[in-house]
Amino acid sequence: MFPGVQKTKFVTFNSRTSMKQKTYRHIFFDLDKTLWDFETNSIETFREIFIKHKLADRGVHSFDEFLNIYNRHNHILWEFYRQGEIVKEVLNIRRFSQTLHEFGITDNLLSSNIAEDYVNLSPTKTNLFPHTIAILEYLSKKYTLHIITNGFEEVQYRKLNFSGLKMYFTEIITSEDAGSKKPERHIFDYALKRSGALPEVSLMIGDDEEVDILGAIEVGMDQVLVDYNREFLTTRATYRIESLDELYGII
Repeated sequence: MFPGVQKTKFVTFNSRTSMKQKTYRHIFFDLDKTLWDFETNSIETFREIFIKHKLADRGVHSFDEFLNIYNRHNHILWEFYRQGEIVKEVLNIRRFSQTLHEFGITDNLLSSNIAEDYVNLSPTKTNLFPHTIAILEYLSKKYTLHIITNGFEEVQYRKLNFSGLKMYFTEIITSEDAGSKKPERHIFDYALKRSGALPEVSLMIGDDEEVDILGAIEVGMDQVLVDYNREFLTTRATYRIESLDELYGII
Protein backbone atom coordinates (compact mmCIF):
# COMPACT_ATOMS: atom_id res chain seq x y z
CA MET A 1 0.00 0.00 0.00
CA PHE A 2 1.26 3.51 -0.82
CA PRO A 3 2.29 5.32 2.41
CA GLY A 4 -0.52 7.39 3.89
CA VAL A 5 -3.12 6.13 1.41
CA GLN A 6 -5.91 3.82 2.48
CA LYS A 7 -7.81 1.47 0.26
CA THR A 8 -11.10 3.13 -0.61
CA LYS A 9 -14.46 1.49 -0.19
CA PHE A 10 -15.46 2.12 -3.81
CA VAL A 11 -13.37 -0.61 -5.43
CA THR A 12 -15.74 -3.24 -6.75
CA PHE A 13 -14.68 -6.69 -7.85
CA ASN A 14 -16.27 -8.72 -10.58
CA SER A 15 -17.92 -11.85 -9.21
CA ARG A 16 -15.54 -14.02 -11.26
CA THR A 17 -12.49 -12.44 -9.61
CA SER A 18 -10.79 -13.77 -6.53
CA MET A 19 -10.31 -11.23 -3.75
CA LYS A 20 -6.70 -12.43 -3.55
CA GLN A 21 -4.52 -9.95 -5.38
CA LYS A 22 -3.05 -11.14 -8.64
CA THR A 23 0.56 -10.60 -9.63
CA TYR A 24 0.89 -8.25 -12.60
CA ARG A 25 4.00 -7.15 -14.47
CA HIS A 26 2.65 -4.90 -17.22
CA ILE A 27 0.00 -2.20 -16.86
CA PHE A 28 -1.67 -0.79 -19.99
CA PHE A 29 -3.48 2.54 -19.76
CA ASP A 30 -5.94 4.24 -22.04
CA LEU A 31 -5.07 7.96 -22.36
CA ASP A 32 -8.09 10.14 -23.16
CA LYS A 33 -10.76 10.30 -20.43
CA THR A 34 -8.68 7.98 -18.25
CA LEU A 35 -5.55 9.99 -17.47
CA TRP A 36 -5.81 13.07 -19.72
CA ASP A 37 -8.95 15.07 -18.95
CA PHE A 38 -10.33 15.22 -22.47
CA GLU A 39 -13.48 17.18 -21.68
CA THR A 40 -11.80 19.95 -19.67
CA ASN A 41 -8.99 20.29 -22.19
CA SER A 42 -11.44 20.40 -25.10
CA ILE A 43 -13.54 23.12 -23.48
CA GLU A 44 -10.44 25.26 -22.93
CA THR A 45 -9.41 24.73 -26.54
CA PHE A 46 -12.84 25.56 -27.95
CA ARG A 47 -13.11 28.76 -25.92
CA GLU A 48 -9.88 29.98 -27.50
CA ILE A 49 -11.05 28.95 -30.97
CA PHE A 50 -14.45 30.59 -30.43
CA ILE A 51 -12.78 33.90 -29.64
CA LYS A 52 -10.02 33.68 -32.27
CA HIS A 53 -12.42 33.04 -35.15
CA LYS A 54 -15.04 35.49 -33.83
CA LEU A 55 -17.76 32.88 -34.14
CA ALA A 56 -20.24 35.00 -32.21
CA ASP A 57 -20.01 37.57 -34.99
CA ARG A 58 -20.66 34.82 -37.54
CA GLY A 59 -23.96 33.83 -35.96
CA VAL A 60 -22.83 31.31 -33.32
CA HIS A 61 -24.20 33.24 -30.35
CA SER A 62 -23.97 30.46 -27.75
CA PHE A 63 -20.67 28.81 -26.94
CA ASP A 64 -22.43 26.02 -25.04
CA GLU A 65 -24.73 25.29 -27.99
CA PHE A 66 -21.74 25.25 -30.34
CA LEU A 67 -19.94 22.79 -28.08
CA ASN A 68 -22.99 20.53 -27.69
CA ILE A 69 -23.60 20.38 -31.43
CA TYR A 70 -19.93 19.71 -32.09
CA ASN A 71 -19.86 16.89 -29.53
CA ARG A 72 -22.86 15.26 -31.22
CA HIS A 73 -21.28 15.33 -34.67
CA ASN A 74 -17.86 14.34 -33.32
CA HIS A 75 -19.28 11.28 -31.55
CA ILE A 76 -21.04 10.06 -34.69
CA LEU A 77 -18.03 10.64 -36.93
CA TRP A 78 -15.67 8.94 -34.49
CA GLU A 79 -17.86 5.84 -34.65
CA PHE A 80 -17.54 5.94 -38.45
CA TYR A 81 -13.78 6.29 -38.04
CA ARG A 82 -13.57 3.34 -35.63
CA GLN A 83 -15.48 1.25 -38.13
CA GLY A 84 -13.04 2.26 -40.89
CA GLU A 85 -15.75 4.08 -42.87
CA ILE A 86 -13.93 7.43 -42.98
CA VAL A 87 -10.28 8.49 -42.70
CA LYS A 88 -8.96 10.91 -40.11
CA GLU A 89 -8.55 13.77 -42.59
CA VAL A 90 -12.29 13.63 -43.31
CA LEU A 91 -13.14 13.32 -39.63
CA ASN A 92 -10.97 16.30 -38.70
CA ILE A 93 -12.76 18.77 -40.96
CA ARG A 94 -16.25 17.30 -41.30
CA ARG A 95 -17.00 17.48 -37.57
CA PHE A 96 -16.52 21.25 -37.77
CA SER A 97 -18.19 21.84 -41.14
CA GLN A 98 -21.28 19.97 -39.99
CA THR A 99 -21.35 21.90 -36.72
CA LEU A 100 -21.05 25.28 -38.46
CA HIS A 101 -23.69 24.25 -41.00
CA GLU A 102 -26.26 24.03 -38.19
CA PHE A 103 -25.67 27.74 -37.58
CA GLY A 104 -26.13 28.54 -41.26
CA ILE A 105 -22.40 28.88 -41.92
CA THR A 106 -21.02 27.25 -45.06
CA ASP A 107 -17.35 28.14 -45.15
CA ASN A 108 -14.91 25.37 -46.03
CA LEU A 109 -11.88 27.53 -45.27
CA LEU A 110 -13.19 28.39 -41.81
CA SER A 111 -13.90 24.71 -41.09
CA SER A 112 -10.40 23.78 -42.21
CA ASN A 113 -8.78 26.54 -40.13
CA ILE A 114 -10.72 25.56 -37.01
CA ALA A 115 -9.82 21.91 -37.53
CA GLU A 116 -6.15 22.81 -37.82
CA ASP A 117 -6.28 24.99 -34.72
CA TYR A 118 -8.01 22.29 -32.71
CA VAL A 119 -5.47 19.60 -33.62
CA ASN A 120 -2.58 21.97 -32.88
CA LEU A 121 -3.91 23.53 -29.69
CA SER A 122 -5.76 20.75 -27.90
CA PRO A 123 -2.69 18.53 -27.26
CA THR A 124 -0.94 21.41 -25.49
CA LYS A 125 -3.54 21.42 -22.71
CA THR A 126 -2.37 19.75 -19.52
CA ASN A 127 -5.41 19.03 -17.35
CA LEU A 128 -5.20 15.53 -15.89
CA PHE A 129 -7.61 13.60 -13.71
CA PRO A 130 -6.95 13.75 -9.96
CA HIS A 131 -4.13 11.49 -8.70
CA THR A 132 -2.76 10.81 -12.20
CA ILE A 133 0.85 11.78 -11.49
CA ALA A 134 0.88 10.24 -8.02
CA ILE A 135 -0.45 6.89 -9.22
CA LEU A 136 1.94 6.77 -12.17
CA GLU A 137 4.87 7.54 -9.87
CA TYR A 138 3.77 4.71 -7.60
CA LEU A 139 3.06 2.17 -10.33
CA SER A 140 6.17 2.93 -12.40
CA LYS A 141 8.32 1.73 -9.50
CA LYS A 142 6.58 -1.65 -9.46
CA TYR A 143 5.41 -2.34 -13.01
CA THR A 144 6.19 -1.62 -16.64
CA LEU A 145 3.63 0.87 -17.91
CA HIS A 146 2.29 1.30 -21.47
CA ILE A 147 -0.36 3.28 -23.35
CA ILE A 148 -2.96 1.86 -25.76
CA THR A 149 -4.92 4.62 -27.48
CA ASN A 150 -7.23 5.10 -30.45
CA GLY A 151 -6.19 8.73 -30.82
CA PHE A 152 -4.20 10.07 -33.75
CA GLU A 153 -0.51 9.28 -33.31
CA GLU A 154 0.96 12.77 -33.65
CA VAL A 155 -1.73 14.22 -31.38
CA GLN A 156 -1.36 11.62 -28.63
CA TYR A 157 2.42 11.96 -28.48
CA ARG A 158 2.07 15.72 -28.09
CA LYS A 159 -0.45 15.25 -25.28
CA LEU A 160 1.94 12.95 -23.47
CA ASN A 161 4.85 15.33 -23.92
CA PHE A 162 3.07 18.54 -22.91
CA SER A 163 1.38 16.96 -19.89
CA GLY A 164 4.59 15.35 -18.63
CA LEU A 165 3.21 11.81 -18.90
CA LYS A 166 5.49 10.33 -21.54
CA MET A 167 8.32 9.59 -19.11
CA TYR A 168 6.20 6.99 -17.31
CA PHE A 169 5.50 4.75 -20.31
CA THR A 170 7.73 2.21 -22.03
CA GLU A 171 5.55 1.55 -25.09
CA ILE A 172 2.97 3.88 -26.60
CA ILE A 173 0.68 1.95 -28.90
CA THR A 174 -1.62 3.98 -31.13
CA SER A 175 -4.32 2.66 -33.42
CA GLU A 176 -2.55 4.22 -36.41
CA ASP A 177 0.68 2.41 -35.60
CA ALA A 178 -1.09 -0.88 -34.93
CA GLY A 179 -3.34 -0.62 -37.97
CA SER A 180 -6.24 -1.52 -35.70
CA LYS A 181 -8.50 0.25 -33.21
CA LYS A 182 -9.76 -0.77 -29.79
CA PRO A 183 -11.73 -2.94 -29.13
CA GLU A 184 -10.37 -5.01 -32.05
CA ARG A 185 -8.23 -7.88 -30.88
CA HIS A 186 -5.32 -7.02 -33.16
CA ILE A 187 -4.35 -3.82 -31.34
CA PHE A 188 -4.19 -5.66 -28.02
CA ASP A 189 -2.19 -8.53 -29.52
CA TYR A 190 0.10 -5.94 -31.11
CA ALA A 191 0.53 -4.16 -27.77
CA LEU A 192 1.40 -7.41 -26.00
CA LYS A 193 3.93 -8.29 -28.68
CA ARG A 194 5.50 -4.82 -28.68
CA SER A 195 5.84 -4.81 -24.91
CA GLY A 196 6.89 -8.43 -24.56
CA ALA A 197 4.04 -8.95 -22.11
CA LEU A 198 1.91 -12.01 -21.45
CA PRO A 199 -1.82 -11.41 -21.04
CA GLU A 200 -2.06 -13.35 -17.79
CA VAL A 201 0.32 -10.91 -16.05
CA SER A 202 -1.07 -7.79 -17.73
CA LEU A 203 -3.78 -5.34 -16.69
CA MET A 204 -5.74 -2.89 -18.88
CA ILE A 205 -7.03 0.34 -17.30
CA GLY A 206 -9.57 2.45 -19.19
CA ASP A 207 -12.81 4.41 -18.98
CA ASP A 208 -14.79 2.76 -21.80
CA GLU A 209 -16.33 -0.65 -21.18
CA GLU A 210 -16.91 -1.42 -24.86
CA VAL A 211 -13.59 -0.12 -26.17
CA ASP A 212 -11.12 -0.80 -23.35
CA ILE A 213 -12.65 -3.55 -21.24
CA LEU A 214 -14.17 -5.88 -23.83
CA GLY A 215 -11.06 -5.62 -25.99
CA ALA A 216 -8.86 -6.65 -23.08
CA ILE A 217 -11.19 -9.49 -22.14
CA GLU A 218 -10.84 -10.84 -25.68
CA VAL A 219 -7.08 -11.34 -25.26
CA GLY A 220 -7.23 -12.64 -21.69
CA MET A 221 -6.06 -9.53 -19.83
CA ASP A 222 -7.59 -8.44 -16.53
CA GLN A 223 -9.15 -5.00 -16.62
CA VAL A 224 -9.96 -1.96 -14.48
CA LEU A 225 -12.93 0.16 -15.53
CA VAL A 226 -12.42 3.77 -14.41
CA ASP A 227 -16.00 4.92 -13.94
CA TYR A 228 -15.60 8.60 -13.03
CA ASN A 229 -19.24 9.43 -13.70
CA ARG A 230 -20.70 6.29 -12.10
CA GLU A 231 -22.27 5.19 -15.37
CA PHE A 232 -21.55 1.46 -15.04
CA LEU A 233 -23.13 0.07 -11.89
CA THR A 234 -22.73 -3.37 -13.43
CA THR A 235 -19.71 -4.28 -15.52
CA ARG A 236 -17.82 -7.20 -16.98
CA ALA A 237 -14.53 -5.66 -15.87
CA THR A 238 -12.34 -7.42 -13.35
CA TYR A 239 -12.36 -4.29 -11.20
CA ARG A 240 -14.38 -1.07 -11.22
CA ILE A 241 -13.15 2.14 -9.61
CA GLU A 242 -14.40 5.72 -9.46
CA SER A 243 -11.07 7.44 -8.83
CA LEU A 244 -7.49 6.63 -9.78
CA ASP A 245 -6.36 6.56 -6.15
CA GLU A 246 -8.44 3.42 -5.72
CA LEU A 247 -5.75 1.63 -7.71
CA TYR A 248 -3.63 1.58 -4.56
CA GLY A 249 -6.05 -0.99 -3.18
CA ILE A 250 -5.78 -3.23 -6.25
CA ILE A 251 -2.16 -3.19 -7.45
